[in-house]
Amino acid sequence: MSFETIELEVVDSIASLTLNRPDRLNAFNHVMLRELIDACDRIDADDEIRAVVVTGAGRAFCAGADLERGSDTFDANVRRKDPNDAGGTGAVRRDGGGLVSLRLFALNKPIIAAINGAAVGVGITMTLPMDIRLFAESAKVGFVFARRGIAPEACSSWFLPRLVGISKATEWCFSGKVFAGAEAADGGLGQLVPDDQLLEQAHQLAAEFARSAPVSVSLIRQMLWRGLVLDHPMEAHRVDSRAIQALGQMADAKEGVTSFLEKRPPEWTLRPSADIPDVFPDWPERLFS
Repeated sequence: MSFETIELEVVDSIASLTLNRPDRLNAFNHVMLRELIDACDRIDADDEIRAVVVTGAGRAFCAGADLERGSDTFDANVRRKDPNDAGGTGAVRRDGGGLVSLRLFALNKPIIAAINGAAVGVGITMTLPMDIRLFAESAKVGFVFARRGIAPEACSSWFLPRLVGISKATEWCFSGKVFAGAEAADGGLGQLVPDDQLLEQAHQLAAEFARSAPVSVSLIRQMLWRGLVLDHPMEAHRVDSRAIQALGQMADAKEGVTSFLEKRPPEWTLRPSADIPDVFPDWPERLFS
């Protein structure tokens, strides 16, 4: 698969997505934005892919937004003049990091961030909709927006407090400090891994996910993320009941029980691209306005 700023490789049902601008510390630009969304579309369309590992080429994961525009980097009036800009021409320009985060949130496959180096600004906020973050011991993390005179983006004001709590989120965002991967892990953002074991452990996790029924994993991903905003356990009970009723009548549930009783590996036949039941019939479509 040919891309300019990323690489996408699929081996043994696991997609490896690598941010690939090592000469710019994998800094995020409009090309990477479009290619990440394109890669997500390809991953969701390929039912052979069961899990995704995201990492960075070279010594960084992603050093944040590319600052090649200098002081105009975040000026919406300047960016609207760029025909390649994905933010649109409306009264409020859409944040590019948010477009990526929303697409990752909607992904039908589990996704693991293997953070191998600096992950700053959008370089860390783009990982928040991912399901698991593994931090190399040498990784550096920073929600540096207040030190650049801007605000958090990529939907991180929604994701970060849900992942680490409001107190830790405010500490990291108000200070804008750059801190070690160990502090990120201690704060609940992920797990700390020795540098030389990072990709191995990420792929081991992905392989574990790939052994499970793919439609079940996709639906569970929706249930867990969307469940964060349900206002009562009864709402989760309704969702759970729909899920059990729908999946229980489908081929993978029968295969899961039969293969267990016969003491053999299961052979899953349902496809995330076509067979995920709708257990959120009242979930509203969210439009940008």
